[in-house]
Amino acid sequence: MESSNTLFLDHYFPSDVLKITEVIETDDKIIIHMKSISHTCVCPRCHQRLEHYHGTYIRKVQDLPILGKNVQLRIKAHEYICDNEGCPVRTVAETFNGFLNANRRMTQRCEDFICMLAIETSCEGCARICQAMNLYISGDSVIRFLTERYEAQPPPVCGETIGIDDFAFKKRSRYGTVIVDEATHKPVAVLNSRDSNTLKAWLRQNKQVRRITRDRASAYASAIEEILPDAMQIADRFHLHQNLLEAVQNALKSVVPADIKIPIDQGCSDNQQPSEKIPKDGVKKKK
Repeated sequence: MESSNTLFLDHYFPSDVLKITEVIETDDKIIIHMKSISHTCVCPRCHQRLEHYHGTYIRKVQDLPILGKNVQLRIKAHEYICDNEGCPVRTVAETFNGFLNANRRMTQRCEDFICMLAIETSCEGCARICQAMNLYISGDSVIRFLTERYEAQPPPVCGETIGIDDFAFKKRSRYGTVIVDEATHKPVAVLNSRDSNTLKAWLRQNKQVRRITRDRASAYASAIEEILPDAMQIADRFHLHQNLLEAVQNALKSVVPADIKIPIDQGCSDNQQPSEKIPKDGVKKKK
């Protein structure tokens, strides 16, 4: 009779395509031998379903640690022959979408954990934490994971109203431009500079924009006027307040003199200066 307290590894792997054949445990590592039990594969080029085996090969990948021990998977996977004569691919390596994708050295859930940890900390900090958990990865690999996921995202779509402002990659050295969608309040583009040519290239790809909130930069104004002449340009609230403050300051400068002379109190005696302090006890000490 099986105990209810026993941990079954089969429950944590896709049992419809993989089967555990052997588990080897050492002091710091758990090696799980598995084999593929699938009979078909889909070609990544022509998307045709393949059924003819070409051979087998061993894939060595990492999975999430178990009780602080590094987990290594040894998967005996299949290669299939693509029968489509018009397809440039002859053989296709089997993938396990959702669990292990093509040309990966880690399972999908392991990569998800690493990317989430890197976003909350940093790439190098994430690598150090993973090393402490016996999950072997470098900071460069973490950066590659994040870059691949960023490039795989669909391009963001903005509405008819956007906001444009500049920011500093490095203060007094290099600046960029951020574009935010008014409906979602989320950035839809980050441009590498704040000149008009970079903004013009982005506006040509987004002709649906009708209203633009911007600062007082002349480069932004000229780019919008040239590419989207019918778009409404709106000064944002910060620069409206800044314009009002400058107008008030100029008005005060024209009326109030720059230097104001404060007359000395004539009621003070000749021996006591206005700035001289009187002790709390009322007795002035001799110098």
